[in-house]
Order: sequence, then C-alpha cells, then structure tokens
Amino acid sequence: MATKKNTKNIKAGKKTDSKSIKNSEESKMFFNRELSWLEFNDRILHEARDTKNPLLERLKFLSITASNLDEFYIVRVASLRDMLSMNYEEIDIAGLTVNDQLVKIDAKTRESMSIMYSTYNRSLVPALAHNNIYINDYDELTEEQKDICDTYFKNVLYPILTPMAVDSSRPFPLIYNRMLNLCVMLDGEKDDLSLKARARNNNSFDSNKSESEAEKIPEESVYFVTLQIPNVVARMFTIPSESGDIIFVPIEQIIKANLDELFLGQTVLASACYRIMRNADLDIDEDEAEDLLKEIEEQVRKRRFGEIIRMEVEESIDPDILSFLMSELEIPTSDIFSVNGPIDLTFLMKLYSKTASLHPDLCYEEQTPAFPSMFDDDLTDIFAQIRAKDRIVHHPYESFQPVLEFIRQAAVDPNVLAIKQTLYRVSSDSPIIASLLEAARNGKQVMVLVELKARFDEENNINWAKKLEKAGCHVIYGLVGLKTHSKITLVVRREEDGIRRYLHLATGNYNDITAKIYTDLGLFTASESMGEDASEFFNMLSGFSIPDNWRRLVPAPLWMKDYFIKKIKRETNNAKEGKPARIIAKINSLVDASVIKELYKASNAGVKIDLIVRGICCLKPGVPDMSENITVRSITGRFLEHSRIFYFCNEGHDDIYLASADWMPRNLYRRVELMFPIEDADCRKRVMEVLEVELADTVRAHFLSQDGSYHKLDLRGKTKVDSQETLISISREAEKLKFADVKQDSFEPCFSSDNDTEE
Repeated sequence: MATKKNTKNIKAGKKTDSKSIKNSEESKMFFNRELSWLEFNDRILHEARDTKNPLLERLKFLSITASNLDEFYIVRVASLRDMLSMNYEEIDIAGLTVNDQLVKIDAKTRESMSIMYSTYNRSLVPALAHNNIYINDYDELTEEQKDICDTYFKNVLYPILTPMAVDSSRPFPLIYNRMLNLCVMLDGEKDDLSLKARARNNNSFDSNKSESEAEKIPEESVYFVTLQIPNVVARMFTIPSESGDIIFVPIEQIIKANLDELFLGQTVLASACYRIMRNADLDIDEDEAEDLLKEIEEQVRKRRFGEIIRMEVEESIDPDILSFLMSELEIPTSDIFSVNGPIDLTFLMKLYSKTASLHPDLCYEEQTPAFPSMFDDDLTDIFAQIRAKDRIVHHPYESFQPVLEFIRQAAVDPNVLAIKQTLYRVSSDSPIIASLLEAARNGKQVMVLVELKARFDEENNINWAKKLEKAGCHVIYGLVGLKTHSKITLVVRREEDGIRRYLHLATGNYNDITAKIYTDLGLFTASESMGEDASEFFNMLSGFSIPDNWRRLVPAPLWMKDYFIKKIKRETNNAKEGKPARIIAKINSLVDASVIKELYKASNAGVKIDLIVRGICCLKPGVPDMSENITVRSITGRFLEHSRIFYFCNEGHDDIYLASADWMPRNLYRRVELMFPIEDADCRKRVMEVLEVELADTVRAHFLSQDGSYHKLDLRGKTKVDSQETLISISREAEKLKFADVKQDSFEPCFSSDNDTEE
C-alpha cells in the first residue's frame, strides 16, 4: 500500500527552478536541453563511424545510438507533444517554444538517421564482409542458401506468424510499441474465404436463382494484411557455412520471400516493413493511488496503447501501403521516417553477441576487472577491513565483488541486526536480491526501498518488490511525488564495544551487470557521523522524519542544490580575494539554470572550471565575459561514464564529493539523492586520480564549442592519452603490485593536474 507521506516541505524544492527564462538576452546564455542530448547521441554515433575502434565494437555503438534515439522519442519527444497538445506557451531556458523544439528535433533526427544508415550501408556492412561476416539480402543468396532459408520459414517462422487481415469485419489490430511489422497488399480480384462463403450463403436462399440474379458481393481492388515479425526468434537467421563464413539474413526478408506460402491462392502485390513508436512516459497520480505498485503495473500495461509519436518505414515502401498505414494509424506525413536499410538497428547488439567469440580480434581486448587495490587480499571479514579504514572501489576497472560480499556477509553474519538499502536498478538475476532474501529468512530486519518508477525497469522492480515482501522484508516505495535515486546500503552490526554502522555509498546502481560497463565509484565506511546520517536518511524515507541538519551526507531535494551554490560562491569569493580557486565536476548532465549562472559568475571572477559532462550540457563554454574560464569535455568509449565527482579547491584544502545526482532540475528538485564527502587521504587520492586522467584525455574527449558542436583535439604534436585504457592499465598495475607484496604507496598516478589538456 502506498503511504501518503507529509512531504510538503521536501517537494517544495520542485518550485525552485520552475520559471522559464523569458528574457531574450538571458536565453542566449544556454543551449537547449533536447538538442544537446541529440549532440550527445551523435557522439556515440561518431564512435560507430570511427575506424580506429574495433569493427564489432562499432556495431555496438550504432546499436546504442539507435536504442538511445528510440527512448528519446518515446519519452522526451512524447512529453513535448503532450505540452503542445495542452497549448503550453512557456519557453525553455534557451528561448525556444515547444513547437520550435519539435521542429529542430525533427530536422536534427532526420540528419542523424541519414548518417546512421550511411554508416551501416557504406561502412559497416562492407567492413564485415571483408572479414567474412555477411549481412545479405535474400535476393543475394545462392539457390542452395535460399532453400535453407525457405526450410527455416516452413519449419519455424510459418507456425509462429499470425497474419491479421483488415476489412469491414476485422479492424486494424493493435500495433505494439517498437515492434517490427510487415504490411502486405493483396490483389482484391481473388475472392478470399469470407467472400466465397457469403456468396454461397446468398445463393442458397433460392436455388432457382440464376448466377446473374444472385446477390453480388462487392469486391475491393486490394486487401491489406499486417503481421508482426516475431521477436521470439533471432532477428538475423544464420546460414550454416563450411567455409568459415558467417552469413546472416534478416528474417523479415525470408518472410517476404515466402509470402505466397502464407497467402495461398492470393496474389501478393507489395509488402513493406514498418515500426511505430508510442508515448511510453508513465502518467501516475501518486496522491490518488491507493496502491502504488498496482497503479504502476497498470500504467506499464497501458504503454502499448500510448499515442503514436512516429513511424519508420522502408524507403521503398509502396505508396498505397503507406497511405493505408497512415490512414489506419492516423499518422501525418510529418511523423513518417523512411530508412534506407533494415528498420531498427538495435539488432546489431545481438549480431555482436553472435560473432564476438568467433572474432575476438574485432573486439576490444577482454577486460577482467582487477581486484580492488584498497582492499586486502582476503575478503573473508569485510567488516574488519571497513572498520579499519575507508575503502574506495572504481568499477568496472575494479571488481564489483566487494559490494556483493558486503551484503552477502551481512545476510549470514549472526552479529548483523539490520540491513537497509535503496534499489533503483538491479539485474534480472540479482545476487544482491538473493542476499537480502536470505537475510530476511535469517531473521534480520531488512528494509528495502524499491523505486518502482525507474523508467523501463518498472516491471523488473515490481517483481523484485513482491518477492522481497513475500520473504518478510519491509519494502517501501519512497516519498510521494519523488523518485529515490540515491545509492546507499546501511548495515547495523552488534560488536564488543556496542552497535556499529557500516555503509556503502555509490554513484551507480546495485546492478552487477551494468557494473561491468558503467564507470562508477563506491565508498565503504564505518564513519560514525555518516552512519548517524544514514539512519536519519532511512527514517526520512520510511517515516515522517525530516532532519534539520546533516553531519556529512547531503541529500536532495531540500539541501543539495543550496549546498552546491554555496560551494561555487565560496570559490568565486576566493578568486576575487586572490586566493586559490578551482572547480572540477564530472557529471552526466548539466541543465540547471541556477547552477549554470553561478558557474558563469565564478568564471568571471577568475575561477578555472573544468567540466566533464558525458551527456546534456546547457552551459555555453568559452564565451568572453561570461564563461571564458570554463571548458567542457565529454568522454565516450567502451565504458559509459556514469560517476559523479565534485572538486572544490577551498583555498587548497580540497573538498571532494561523490554523488548520485547530476546538475539537473530533476535530480536537485524532484529526486531523493545523496552526496557524500571523501575524507580519507588514500580515498581522496584515488578519486583525484580519476579526474586527472580524464582531464588529460586526448583520444576519447570531445570538446564543446560556443556554437554547441563538439570536436576532438588535433593530435599532431600531442601525446595520445585514452583515459579509459589508462585507468584499465592503472588498475591492472595496482593489482600486480598488491599481489607482489609491493606497498601501494609506491604507485603514483600517471598524470598530474599540471598536464591538463586544453583546446
């Protein structure tokens, strides 16, 4: 049952940045959020086009680009469409109306999709063929290969397919979001089964009637049928080859080639694939929902009925088929995207999986996470290690195992009394969930906040919530109107000198799968002050408590934004007074106008500001008299940069923080987030090492220009530094030194802050 909490004070934070920027001069200070995101996706596309990346990895980058664009449309564009339908008139921080944004998004998307398919057709497919991996059209196959495909159709595809005819008695069926479909046009001059039956019935009323006197059944000139391309089998059928070649054929082409078998006695005039995208943003009124879990389950089911946002069709689609689909689905021409190639390039991720083991030379060198250098060799008693000293772990460069061990040992340790944890996204076969279930069976107090509103993970989280509740865990769904995005685990343990709290705080999710590809930092600590804050934090989530102040932790939505502003202002004042001042922030997105304005003021005061922003950035860097002391770079590579790190010089005393939050309104005003300080000297050194290496990157870094475009450095005369490969090398070297009994103190960072790479 969803508990209605008195969160008026907490939700008040939502109002802080709600006013639109209406002043035309002020709007010139910012980039539009949506267009900035599209620039980010183009940086992923750039990786797919970069021939210096291994070939199969380029397939993954193109698949990710396509998947990102899908989600952007069904969430962000869908939201803008909703605003347009409600005549929302306010402009965004960049001075654009909703309609302005939609027009620019459409133009930018069409340009990007053209590049995506050019990359696929002109670069990736030929390069794959050069390495004996073929993606062939059915028509390109030999007769023997066609026979193999036809047999696959008869034995596997045919029994699965369900053609859905459309006529006066059979309305156009529901077309699911992002599912590939095939529309077929048949010659209407040939009677179908229903016409023959109706004619026979009409004639049987009077056997004496001549054929000419019998009622004539009107015939359509053409009939239309739609069928869903099955997703229960692989999109790419693999043709066996004795030569070692790998030959793939899209199953939609095999189906097209065998339509005569599917429509016996009919003449197929034309066929074409299409795919629609629907509004998938959940519309949940938590204040009215008596049971939040049931309400979200219902909303997830409703996604299939959402408003259609756009439709992708084959470039060669027959005009009559296109007209039919537009009419039945009520889609205007402006929402049609024709593509020169297979619709939905996300299949390339599966193709990568099928070929990577056979062609390791076309992939990144396998990277096995190193044993975390800050932990002792043996994790048998992880609590003793954390009690002795704070520990930092950097994923995926270092193993996720300490996180799993921390929770596993807590579940079986007889001295552990309680485990409290927030879960935003977890894997479908999560060892963390398994440990929590075991802890509950062992009689421990287990409280888990499961965020049911984690987009596109709702169903997974609902299933885990039910299992946890059934096992006896206390499961809550957070505060009404706020997503809980914080990453924290609290273990309460009884020891000889009393009760002690152990904490794990992180920038990333408790997901053992994404921990292999997302870069995140996690802190293990037994700090008494942080432990006290953690207890109050969980009491805030589960009860009515709202602390007046915090010792070490800095939560959102009430406290974090003001804390950031205070820190930036301090650097500004220090610079004005001639004191050392500097700011470094590594985040996923920078959107919040109030934070950006304070950064501009700091820049004008002479503060050197380095921003490492993976995705959206609404700040304009390098503008004279506004941001000339600010540089923005985005790092893309084999790992997704996900950690949030904040550094403030503080006159040389160096304040260093990690957080679950970005500088976005949703994080600062509409989510429960956590920021925490790094106080241990060795931990601080590890975190600064990450910033120093990334600021030295000359290979993966894209630099943001004043016009909103990104560019890479001209490497002539410069040392090539790939920050991700460098951090892999650092973690491996640290592991070697550890197991060679060499003191960790002898290992120095590869780069100092004096070697920052500038434009």
